[in-house]
Amino acid sequence: MNHIDTSDYYGPHVTNQLIHEALHPYPDDLVIVTKVGARRGTDGSVLAASSPSELIGAVHDNLRNLGVDVLDVVNLRNMFGVDEGAMDSIEAGLATLTDLRRQGLVRHIGLSSVTPEQLATGRRICQIVCAQNKYNLAYRVDDALVDVLAQDGIAYVPFFPIGGGFTQLQSSTLSDVAQRLRATPAQIAIAWLLRRAPNILLIAGTSSVEHLRENVTAGALRLPDDAFAALNELTRGRA
Repeated sequence: MNHIDTSDYYGPHVTNQLIHEALHPYPDDLVIVTKVGARRGTDGSVLAASSPSELIGAVHDNLRNLGVDVLDVVNLRNMFGVDEGAMDSIEAGLATLTDLRRQGLVRHIGLSSVTPEQLATGRRICQIVCAQNKYNLAYRVDDALVDVLAQDGIAYVPFFPIGGGFTQLQSSTLSDVAQRLRATPAQIAIAWLLRRAPNILLIAGTSSVEHLRENVTAGALRLPDDAFAALNELTRGRA
């Protein structure tokens, strides 16, 4: 594994501090991707923080707590859904990140929680190297977008890759395939994503070392064609 997804607001701060403690100095082939555009409320809620000053402050927080001089990739998180002001916020945020890239603080820029239309507009503003949206075996509204980005060589990073939220996927078809291949349903869901498209970049997070081992093992699973086809038909196109 050479890709870590993080953000300084996840802790806040402690997440990046733990990464620094565990891995610094970082291996040359490690890519750390962080995210800005949100902050944590005192009650633990996730709130919008997308003004230029907030984005600049967030980038510097990530730099400081990760202990680096430049961030490999910074994703701008859309906190406004499809509201009328969402695109204005995305455009302004990308302009700020582009300026930080010119300053040498950011290498690459991505987008998170965006519609295909918002992503297309963002790509007209600056180069986008990855899109991070909710996508898994049971939530496939981005099917077409995954394929478009694959053709353009842009990474698609599904969050909640093994469930619709923090609840794992449940399906008799999924369970049958898992039993047949002597794997867990979560491992099959990860293996399906890895076969789904060449640009899928996994972030199967966990707080358990045991589940981490299971997730890593899933990378070596090879789904037979009939199992892949059955899983494809499970929830194709369903939100």
